[in-house]
Amino acid sequence: MLSARPVIGLIDRPGAFRDRLVGLLERFGYKAVAMDGLDALTRRVSLVVVHITALEGRQWDDLARRYPTLAVSDRTYDHVDIISAIDAGVEDYLIDPVMNTSLFKRLIERALEDSERRQAAVRDRDRLEALNEQLQTHLTLLREDLYAGGQIQRKLLPVSPQRLNGLEASFWLAPSLYLSGDFLDYRALGAHYSLFTFIDVSGHGASSAFVTVLIKSLIQRVLAQWDGQHPEELLPAMLTSLNENLMETGVGKHAALFLGMIDRRSQTLFYSLGAQMPMPFIKEGSDVDVLSGDGPPIGLFPGVRFPVFERVLDAGFSLWLCSDGVFDCLQADTLDEKIEMLRLRVAESASIADLKGSLTLGDALPDDLTIMMLSGFHDD
Repeated sequence: MLSARPVIGLIDRPGAFRDRLVGLLERFGYKAVAMDGLDALTRRVSLVVVHITALEGRQWDDLARRYPTLAVSDRTYDHVDIISAIDAGVEDYLIDPVMNTSLFKRLIERALEDSERRQAAVRDRDRLEALNEQLQTHLTLLREDLYAGGQIQRKLLPVSPQRLNGLEASFWLAPSLYLSGDFLDYRALGAHYSLFTFIDVSGHGASSAFVTVLIKSLIQRVLAQWDGQHPEELLPAMLTSLNENLMETGVGKHAALFLGMIDRRSQTLFYSLGAQMPMPFIKEGSDVDVLSGDGPPIGLFPGVRFPVFERVLDAGFSLWLCSDGVFDCLQADTLDEKIEMLRLRVAESASIADLKGSLTLGDALPDDLTIMMLSGFHDD
């Protein structure tokens, strides 16, 4: 039901028929305004009832474009251009509405209801267009922010390739979105030690990327307090700090990781694993083995202990790490088959470029993909 009393314009020559129509409209509950032509119409009019002989030609087009229109006549006329009225878009045409009052009333009600629906549709369209414009503006700002965040995140990554304490370290990182949940770092600690981290935060995108920045900051905080002794004690202390702080954030993120330190003097690798998948590969000569050990992820369980493992390295070793995004680039049915396929690809690769070239990489990656390789020992 319409809340306001609609105004209906009635265009017809003065006379008894027009007077009867005015009376009918008032009896129906409408406010009727009789007029002789189009010039007297105002915006207050909700519907126009027009005698079929009152307009001709393009006048119908002009009227039907501006107002919902109902054509009527007191009788059947010859040589009247009814087709022009219908083509112009009048709602309906009724002969002798005075004798068909119920039908006349229903046609008016339907015309007003259709008009209200069209107006509501226009309002909805305008509102949706405005919302879409706002959305596009927000998306543009979001893309700009994500792009800037991605640029900053890449600036936090180490130089690749890089020499440090007899090692050569390099990596390749491809985020599935603007920002990545994969994180890596390597650095020399004094003249003998080299620390490297390889972390894959659950999920991908902005929230996971923010966690990588937090992890980098926490690692730096622990390193600032390290006295340069006993690397086997540094690694679990670092992982305990990462685990506690990540859980305290309450962001619902956890991370798989590999954290290692190499002592150049003893050519020993100290490392801790936290649900890293796939496991790192160690390549020595023609042999490629999966690095042994296991451990819990960080950010899931309070009070867990992180074991530290050791391995003496050959002079010509290389250590390969991949994030789990690599599984999407290997064509095999099972996880074990993909791991074995990756091991064989590592065996055939002398560089990250070789391994990357052996993978099936699409235009868009479903997950972040990172590869890191460390090799040694080299003369600095």
